[in-house]
Amino acid sequence: VQLQASGGGLVQAEGSLRLSCTASRRTGSNNAMGWFRQAPGKEREFVASISWRGDSTAYADNVQGRFTISRDNAKGTVYLQMNSLKPEDTAVYYCAVARSSYAGRRLTDYDYWGKGTLVTVSS
Repeated sequence: VQLQASGGGLVQAEGSLRLSCTASRRTGSNNAMGWFRQAPGKEREFVASISWRGDSTAYADNVQGRFTISRDNAKGTVYLQMNSLKPEDTAVYYCAVARSSYAGRRLTDYDYWGKGTLVTVSS
């Protein structure tokens, strides 16, 4: 499975971006999907996840209320709507397909990873 993420870019603080990630084949339609991010010099961290039905989501505390994850299984695509962006949200954002329908928060819950898309938030 290959994952193609898009939608990153440069945005001012308090602005918005919408990331998309499409799986190359339908594996993603039966598995949870998630977004992680990695800032320079830091570990990759969990951002958000969504169950394969889309009825269960989870968010990191520092994005709760600002970011929204959603998915379209017909398109094999997961989205991350990011509002009220802060400079500390600057990172490379990675989408991933989970090993099961469970929307976990750990890196090890995920089997397939995209190459990432860079989000830069200026102050």
